[in-house]
Amino acid sequence: MDTRVTRRAALGIGAAGLLAPPVARAQSWPSRPVTMIMPFSAGGGTDLLARALAQYLGETLGQQFVVDNRSGAGGNIGGAAVARAAPDGYTILFGTPGPLANNKLIYRNLSFDPEQAFAPVVLIAKSPLVVAASTSLPVRDIREMVAHAKANPGKLTVGVPGNGTLGHITALLLEKELGISLTSVPYRGTADVVKDILGGQIDLAMDFLPSYVPLAQEGKIRALAVTTAQRSSDLADVQTVQEAGFQGFEASAWYALAAPAGTPAEIVGRLNAATNAFLGSEKGKDALARLSMQGVGGSPAELKDFITAELRKWGPVIREANIVM
Repeated sequence: MDTRVTRRAALGIGAAGLLAPPVARAQSWPSRPVTMIMPFSAGGGTDLLARALAQYLGETLGQQFVVDNRSGAGGNIGGAAVARAAPDGYTILFGTPGPLANNKLIYRNLSFDPEQAFAPVVLIAKSPLVVAASTSLPVRDIREMVAHAKANPGKLTVGVPGNGTLGHITALLLEKELGISLTSVPYRGTADVVKDILGGQIDLAMDFLPSYVPLAQEGKIRALAVTTAQRSSDLADVQTVQEAGFQGFEASAWYALAAPAGTPAEIVGRLNAATNAFLGSEKGKDALARLSMQGVGGSPAELKDFITAELRKWGPVIREANIVM
C-alpha cells in the first residue's frame, strides 16, 4: 500500500470533518457526553430537577449528560462559563431567573448579556413563592394582610432570603401592586428566614414554597397566598394572589434550558423536543411533583418572549429600589 496516498486520504477526511457544514455536524449530535452546567450548589431543588432531566436526556439521546455545579455570584459564574463555551451543543445551561434574566438588571460588571449570550431552548418549570405569616400576626389570608398593612404602614416586616433575590424583589413587587408598605429584612438564606418567622421576630416571609409546606400543614406558620397564576397542589386550599382580587400579579421561580448563542437550530430543536418529552413522561411528572414545581414546556421562541417579559416586569422594580451589586 502507498503510505503517501493513505496519509493524504486521512488528511482529506480530517479536513472534510472540520469543514462540514453545521447541519451535518448537528445531525451527528450528540456523539460524546454533554455537560449541563448548573450554576448553584448540589443538593437543592434546582439541582435535583437538573439531575432528573439530565438522566432522561441521556437515556433519550444516547449520550451521558453530566451535571456540573458551578456555583457563585448569584449564578453568574456558571452562566459565564456557558456564555464562553463553543456553540456545539456539548455545553448547556440549566438556568434560573438570575443568570438568564434578572442579574442583567442587578450586577454592574456582568461579563455577559443573557439576551445575547444564550440561545433559548425551553422553559422547563415554574415554582411558586409563598407569602407566609407568623402565627402571632392576626391575619388569615392575603386580603387581611393588605388591610393590616394599610392600617400600619411600614410596620410589618417581611423576611427575604437575601438582598436582590427573587424573594426580595417579589416582596417589592407585592408592595407596589397591592399599594402597601412593608419593611424588607434580608437574610443569608431560607433557613434563617424560617427560624425567625417561627420565633415571631418577623411578621411575614416571601420565599420559595417547599420549605414552608410542612410548616403550614402543621399550623406553625400561615400560608396567606402563593404567587403563581395557578394554585400549588401542595397547599391546594391556599389562594393565589390573583384569586384574592389582585389581577395580573404573578411571580415565580423558573427553570429553563439554554445553550451558547450560535448553537445550531437542529441541536436546539432536539434538546427542546427531548425536554418536552421529559415533562410529559411519568419520570418528569414525578420529579416535578416531589419538588413542588409546575411543568411548562413550549418552544425556544416562547422562552425568548418569556425572558423579555420578565425583564420588562422586574426592571422598574429593581431600578426603583436601587438594587445594585
